[in-house]
Amino acid sequence: MHTIELKEYEQRSFAKEALAEGTGRQIWIRYPDKIEISPPTFLTLYQWFLRPKGWVGHIPIDKSFSILIKPKVELSNLFRMLEYAYRIKFIQDDYLVSSDSLPEFYQRLANILAKKVLQRILRGLYKEYISCNHRLQFIRGRLNVEKMIDQPWRVEPDCHYQVITSDNEENRILAWTLLCIARTGLCQDTAKQNVRKACRGVCNFADPVPIRPGVCTGRHYNRLNYDYEPMHALCRFFLEVTGPFHDVGNKSMLPFLIDMPKLYEEFVAEWLKQYLEQHCPGKFRLKKQAPLKIGLENKVEFRIDMVLEDAETGRHFCLMDTKYKVEETPSASDLHQVIAYAKALGCKQAFLIYPNAPKNPFSAIVGGDIHVQSITFGLDGDLEENGRIFFKQIERFLGGNLF
Repeated sequence: MHTIELKEYEQRSFAKEALAEGTGRQIWIRYPDKIEISPPTFLTLYQWFLRPKGWVGHIPIDKSFSILIKPKVELSNLFRMLEYAYRIKFIQDDYLVSSDSLPEFYQRLANILAKKVLQRILRGLYKEYISCNHRLQFIRGRLNVEKMIDQPWRVEPDCHYQVITSDNEENRILAWTLLCIARTGLCQDTAKQNVRKACRGVCNFADPVPIRPGVCTGRHYNRLNYDYEPMHALCRFFLEVTGPFHDVGNKSMLPFLIDMPKLYEEFVAEWLKQYLEQHCPGKFRLKKQAPLKIGLENKVEFRIDMVLEDAETGRHFCLMDTKYKVEETPSASDLHQVIAYAKALGCKQAFLIYPNAPKNPFSAIVGGDIHVQSITFGLDGDLEENGRIFFKQIERFLGGNLF
């Protein structure tokens, strides 16, 4: 398979012969929100121009051609961001960090999930009771007397009973995820064998019906299935990066793509949440994707990236909006957005968070009482140290009264 390499947000040119016209058309049709593509014309000096947007990963166009998009962030830091965002505690193992590329990292992580699933299959998959209502040849469980009275001509007893089964949502998540991983074509050798073996093992007991990534979060675990929690965290990662849900269809190979702006937002929020819990437990509450409705009739709902508030009184300290881009100074649209949020929320402090410090940082009082400030959570070097610097910026602009 021929693979071309691109880098996040960087434009690259290719000779007219490097891409077939049909291949370019497939990129334009299937991935317009992920890659900007300009075909060869006199305006492009008869060259192809490709520029990735905010996505990194691997895109198979057909059986003979694929695209690899590399991140601007160091791979070790990207793995660390994923560890925070998806709460995957073992991602920093040397086995994973030593990966030379995103596809290799994906393969190694898939192998870890497959091994965990295989271990659980050996011990027995989690089972639970489900309720059933059927007409049976014999009495089982509790009779549905009212329904039997309504249909006296039917002699079979109408029974309400429970059965224990492995075909439950916990195992369906595993089955569907492993099936999606197998279809990416990124796993080779031992990882490929383990993924296929685990997929067949789970599918023998649970139906691999399509599962959305959000189903993997907010679940309740008990002493019988507590080991499913890290597996479901991995499943959420794989389901979110293995192509759009509606684009699965019957394609033989699926893309592996990470939405970097979304990852940056979730990483910053999760880092800040854990930092606050560690240094001042119970004092603050950090709301992620906080809903905000504006208007009396026909209300319009917005989602604020983060709102920091007092855990006891609910008083808002500040709101924060992440911007995964490089700016000389915050754009007018960025400022309009956080000012509108602050006014509607009644919050006096708003932060715009960037991965790189703008050449012209912004700090101003707007509307007489709202302080808008640009701050940085850098992605180069030591992320933990960058996080502490980021928090000091917040604390300084809030008057140093957080602790």
